[in-house]
Amino acid sequence: MSHETTARLLRSMPFWPLAATLAVQTLATMAMYSVPAIAPEVAQDLKVSGALVGYFVAAAYGVGILSALLSPGLVRRHGGVRATQVVLLAAAGMLALAALGKGVIGLALAAVVLGLGYGAAAPASTHLLVPQTPRPVFNLVMSLRQIGVPLGGVLAALILPPLALSVGWRGALLAELGPVLLLIGLMEIPRRRWDHDREPGRRVLGHSLLQPFALLADPRLRRLSLAAFVYAGVALCLVAFMTVQLTTTVGLTLVQAGQILAAYQIAGSISRPIWGWLADRLLTPTQTLAVHGVGMAASTALAGFYGPGWPAWAVLANAVLAGCTAGGYTGVAYADYAALGGVRRTEATGLGTAIMFAGGMALPPLFGLSVTALGGYRISFIVCAAAAAASGVLLALPQRR
Repeated sequence: MSHETTARLLRSMPFWPLAATLAVQTLATMAMYSVPAIAPEVAQDLKVSGALVGYFVAAAYGVGILSALLSPGLVRRHGGVRATQVVLLAAAGMLALAALGKGVIGLALAAVVLGLGYGAAAPASTHLLVPQTPRPVFNLVMSLRQIGVPLGGVLAALILPPLALSVGWRGALLAELGPVLLLIGLMEIPRRRWDHDREPGRRVLGHSLLQPFALLADPRLRRLSLAAFVYAGVALCLVAFMTVQLTTTVGLTLVQAGQILAAYQIAGSISRPIWGWLADRLLTPTQTLAVHGVGMAASTALAGFYGPGWPAWAVLANAVLAGCTAGGYTGVAYADYAALGGVRRTEATGLGTAIMFAGGMALPPLFGLSVTALGGYRISFIVCAAAAAASGVLLALPQRR
């Protein structure tokens, strides 16, 4: 590709819609991971086990499945910008309830409120970006937007713990409210222009909740959804159990394990636009996702063989491979859902969000039970690797419309 063509494509990218939807995804994800980031302080103050934080994330993702399925009707009726404001309003409600509520009940209500909006983030963003994104950079743009997920997690991990030590965990959550409320206001500026295609007569509730599932009549979307379910579950198994495995099995310190987990997240962030570029230029999105499955299978299988003799650099290298594959697939996956959905791209993206959230909820608990029952990680990770490899092979097979 000539420099002139590249420059023309870069100039045609929807920078403002991309910046806006990236900011929404980042702040919403930061809210999601804010309680886990300061879990020790929360647990000490409320005199509960820090392990309860897992239920907070699971509850938010579980309710997020419902909001993902409802989001197409919300987006069609009120517009993509208004839907992103609902996402941010849910994040603000979660922060306020968690900070001002009473004990565990307040946290439980906060998780539910966050989930009511969080599932709409990707469908609303896709609805805004697709009409304004040239086809040659479509996967790149969608992958850049998805950087908001790891970026939100990193910001929560870096900012909130020292802030909680300074002003208390409740004060830290309330401080997070400022940027969220500011962005809600800023999104009002382009709302009339970007929401010109809204359908005021569209129903949000009722049968529209099941409409995304009708898209599974397309065998290509069935394949993609099966792979997305497995990929999301395997990715969360890797993240959820990484530090525990590295400290108890490999013998690394908690600091070393945290650094390796950070490397995983960074690799996922950096690789997402690269995968998007590859899906636009050299491979199809489906082929790109098939490559993800192979890389994910390799890194997951290797993780099953970790032991006391593994040097930290080898574990780090495998974590980077896992980050680039298990942590880097979602941008291309959402782009593929939108492309296969066609005029029903919003419903397709809502379906994809629900499928990925379901995988992330279902597989880690089963993985944990397996590790406990078998007394180790090896067989559990090998099963995950086999599932990822099978999903990649399924995507690589010739597809019929």
